Amino acid sequence: MRLATFLPPGSQTPRAGQVHDDEVVSFVMKRETVLDRLRTADWDQALGDAYALDEVTLLAPVARPRAIFGIGLNYAAHAAEQGADEPEFPIVFMKLPSSSAPPNAAVRCPEVVHRLDYEGELVIVMGADATIAGYAVADDVSARDLQHREPQWTRAKGADGFCPWGPWITTADEVPEPESLRLTTHVNGDLRQDASTSDLIFGPQALVDFISETCTLEAGDLILTGTPSGVGMSMDPRQFLTSGDVIRIEIEGLGAIEHAVE
Repeated sequence: MRLATFLPPGSQTPRAGQVHDDEVVSFVMKRETVLDRLRTADWDQALGDAYALDEVTLLAPVARPRAIFGIGLNYAAHAAEQGADEPEFPIVFMKLPSSSAPPNAAVRCPEVVHRLDYEGELVIVMGADATIAGYAVADDVSARDLQHREPQWTRAKGADGFCPWGPWITTADEVPEPESLRLTTHVNGDLRQDASTSDLIFGPQALVDFISETCTLEAGDLILTGTPSGVGMSMDPRQFLTSGDVIRIEIEGLGAIEHAVE
């Protein structure tokens, strides 16, 4: 099942519903949200109005997640391109709730940032009781100059809008092998990242277990599982993002997000 938050045609009031093929069908209760469904794991309630998928505006499935966890150096090939050893334990950092953005929202580059980079990532979406409710696609947008200058990555990773994600949440029952999915990232049509989640050092359940050792995970929390090799910082010459660039990230079975840089 694919859970989405969207604006119906001609409306500025967000609705939530399920995506079926080329349409999205709203929940009967107009105020019910995707987060409500994540909390209850009740996917089979009655549905309401249907809209053509290409006529709605998709929003972030959960507008402001309570917590967004990021994981560093979690693909073997990415660690290698950074000249780093594979970590013994997951490297965890935080993005702010205000980082969350719709899947097609333009990312604004702050004036202080001069080395903006992309990171295509598989996202874990939490349900109740520290269970994995589903998966999505995200760009862990990163300010490399701030990341290298400042020992804490909050500003480099957590700027407003630095986490476009979606396009919807695919429930875990539809993703039997999350560690065997193809992930691709294109910038202006050029293929930059092409990898399998089988290259993950720490898989989804291992990450959930590790974070849960100290932090209570709640429904709607996100865990960005890390990026594969092929980021702009590691290219020769380096290829950072500039205004007008378009980034498209797609994960097998989960859909794609596509956003521009302002």
